Amino acid sequence: MANIDKIRDDLENFKINVAEDLERYRLHFLSKKSELQTLLSEIKNVPVEERKSFGQKVNELKKRAQAYFDEQMERLESAVQTQSSSVDVTRPATALELGSRHPISIMMDEVCRIFERIGFTTVSGPDIEDDWHIFTALNFAEEHPARDMQDTFFIDQKPDIALRTHTSTLQVRTMEKQKPPIRVICPGRVFRNESITSRAHCIFHQMEGLYIDENVSFADMKQTLMYFAKQMFGENTRIRLRPSYFPFTEPSAEMDVSCNICGGKGCALCKHTGWVEILGCGMVDPNVLENCGIDSKKYTGFAFGLGIERMTMLKYKTDDIRLYFENDVRFLQQFSSAKI
Repeated sequence: MANIDKIRDDLENFKINVAEDLERYRLHFLSKKSELQTLLSEIKNVPVEERKSFGQKVNELKKRAQAYFDEQMERLESAVQTQSSSVDVTRPATALELGSRHPISIMMDEVCRIFERIGFTTVSGPDIEDDWHIFTALNFAEEHPARDMQDTFFIDQKPDIALRTHTSTLQVRTMEKQKPPIRVICPGRVFRNESITSRAHCIFHQMEGLYIDENVSFADMKQTLMYFAKQMFGENTRIRLRPSYFPFTEPSAEMDVSCNICGGKGCALCKHTGWVEILGCGMVDPNVLENCGIDSKKYTGFAFGLGIERMTMLKYKTDDIRLYFENDVRFLQQFSSAKI
């Protein structure tokens, strides 16, 4: 028993710092000629009544010695691997390569900022809408071709539920909840059942605007859109308004801007006219105001809707709308330094 206590004290005081210490430890405590092994061979000479207790203590001490040996060997091997590694762990980490914003997102944010500078606020809403918000509240007749399956992706009928075909649905929701004065812009994704070409897609993005207050005129709308065009495309940008028809505005117009890709000389994007249509606009039809609970005799307003893809093509001088939906990293990386 005295030998067990002595070996335990030696074990606790033995320090292992290098590989040579580890080997001396093994020879002293774990080899066949070690003191521990000698004690085990002497168990036959221990009195019978003490043999069990003696054997348990010797085995416990042997396990303790082996566990400490394994622990120190693993520590020394890890230290050797770290020292021999070619990696300098003290060097600063390699910077992660950041992704780039999608040009559509960049353009939508820029349009929002331009209108926010003149008092518009941004609103959002669901991509899936009912017939009231897509068509009926906006003065679409029951037989209007936009209700046809050829133009609209219907999800359910009776009541009609569809993917929204324009973000004017957000204007309706705003007028239902808020009383004039109203000055909002409504960005979002829209869906139409159209053939995909270099100039059109079945999924695209719109930004609609609405301004309702007392004594709002067509001249107010024209000046607002003129300000927007110059802020977006430069001070030399020209605009023109052409008479048009929309169920929810009267009078209505299409607005073109001078093509900055060809400088007015004519190209595929502007169909060789020097002008590119970017939005539709007009004075809000009184029926729409009344449908949304706004007194059309007291309030007037204007609305406009522009296609983000078309404007992005103008801004970054690209000639195929399909590029924005292909997720080609080579194309998207060109916008890593674009203004955000």
